[in-house]
Amino acid sequence: MVGRIKPERPGTTAPAEPLTRQDAPTGSAASAPSSAPTPARDAVAPSLVAPRFDADYLANPAPPYPGMSRRLGETGRVLLRVRVGSDGQPLDVGIAQSSGFARLDEAARAAVARWRFVPARQGDQPVVASVQVPIVFTLNNKELP
Repeated sequence: MVGRIKPERPGTTAPAEPLTRQDAPTGSAASAPSSAPTPARDAVAPSLVAPRFDADYLANPAPPYPGMSRRLGETGRVLLRVRVGSDGQPLDVGIAQSSGFARLDEAARAAVARWRFVPARQGDQPVVASVQVPIVFTLNNKELP
């Protein structure tokens, strides 16, 4: 049996919703026109661009397939929740959804903890944010020469 581990590429997702100003409540006090604009009310914060792990130049290696898991035929998908620092370093790696096999979960968690990420950005500033990283462990039967 030949094992394959593949970090799934993130799917096409809609960009984060931009933060918009909140309209003033209706009512007699709120309906009076304001003579001067207020920066806090009129400002729109830049949208948040999520962190990425799939850029080719990051060269993030796939986790090793645990030998015992290979022998026992264990396969599965681990979904990791990674908090990424503004420098692209993982700050925290947790298991959002288990594969059902502790060896596979730990191999995925340990490997991704050593990965590098493109940090999230708010406007032109890198910021701390989280991303989900799916790792798939599969076994294929192939004839050996």
